[in-house]
Amino acid sequence: MDNASLSRKPPQASELVADEIPEAVRDHPYLEAGQSQSKKKGLIWKLLGLAALACGVSIWLHLNFNLFPATSQAEQTQQNPAPVSSPSASVASPATNPKATAPATPENLLGHLPYPEAPAKDLVSVTPDGSVKLRTSAAAKYQEMANAAAASGIYFAPISGFRSLQDQQHVFFDVKAERRQNASKRAEVSAPPGYSEHHTGYAIDIGDGSAPEHNLSPSFENTEAFKWLEANAVAFSFEMSFPKNNRQGVSYEPWHWRFVGDKQSLETFYKAHSMKK
Repeated sequence: MDNASLSRKPPQASELVADEIPEAVRDHPYLEAGQSQSKKKGLIWKLLGLAALACGVSIWLHLNFNLFPATSQAEQTQQNPAPVSSPSASVASPATNPKATAPATPENLLGHLPYPEAPAKDLVSVTPDGSVKLRTSAAAKYQEMANAAAASGIYFAPISGFRSLQDQQHVFFDVKAERRQNASKRAEVSAPPGYSEHHTGYAIDIGDGSAPEHNLSPSFENTEAFKWLEANAVAFSFEMSFPKNNRQGVSYEPWHWRFVGDKQSLETFYKAHSMKK
């Protein structure tokens, strides 16, 4: 060994380069494994740190701004529904407030009750000229009653049966104007349109064929026809609509009779029966 070799110092570890590290040491699997594990541990710690930071931020937001309530408002509403209030809650219902269901048409007008107009298809004539008509059921019974009276020598003179609203318009308003009567006075002897029993097809004005001078007059009560009706009309389901001192306050009309011999006719007139004086 020469003097130059002896005088040269061995290289420090920091001065070694990759080429000077033995190949067996550079490629050792345990070295790479140790480096890989070290990197994985560093990554895990970083992830754990981020998770802890996110959790802390979430808790801080919850405490300061209540952004994440445990139970949503919708869930609270379903669990504890609030009572529903309505602007009209203080208004009585129709069941407890009779005025809420009151009909638009008054129940009576000047002592007269409202009546529907009979359908034309249900009207039949009780006179040869067809001028006086009644509903089918009433017409049949009237004919039986007239025949029974004729068998006793009493002859009816049918004066007026069904009247339309237009007919009653003339009877009430035009005659009222001719006689210079006020509405209350006129209502004592005639019903306003829409309030006449004649609209129903169940009412008829009857005269005495042998004493026409008493027709449509209180003096009709003195005729044989009236006496027979008073004694026998009930057997044919007819009754006087406006006897003396009647509940509706209408003038006495011994000539005006109505049929109440079936369910519909009886229901039509039940209010008049239940009216108080």
